[in-house]
Amino acid sequence: MIDRCKSYIDAGAEIIFPEALKDEKEFEIVRKSLDVYLLANMTEFGKSKILDYNVLENLGFNIVIYPVTTQRLAMKSVEDGLRAIFDDGHQNNLIDKMQTRKRLYKLVEYEKYNSLDEKIYNFSTEGHD
Repeated sequence: MIDRCKSYIDAGAEIIFPEALKDEKEFEIVRKSLDVYLLANMTEFGKSKILDYNVLENLGFNIVIYPVTTQRLAMKSVEDGLRAIFDDGHQNNLIDKMQTRKRLYKLVEYEKYNSLDEKIYNFSTEGHD
């Protein structure tokens, strides 16, 4: 794997993503062997031991990704919420677990989209009988 990574670097790769490293020792070996930016994949249920991003930084890794973490968090909440609706017949007991409309609009910068929509959807049928 190290030789293959070196070939990628020789071919111009600026970042290497060594997949499925088991533990700190393997991460350390990769860092000592390669002089390039390194990406760590901290997906759950993978082959790599889940390491704190500070540990990864101390091991010399420059980038860490959590590729499915947010999806798994969201889907667990969806699953729990749908189960509660099924059991209770309503979502009243879930409201405090939900993101508010105000927070959603702030996160997606809804005002900017609304302004853009007004600029795009500015036609009328006036004079087009």
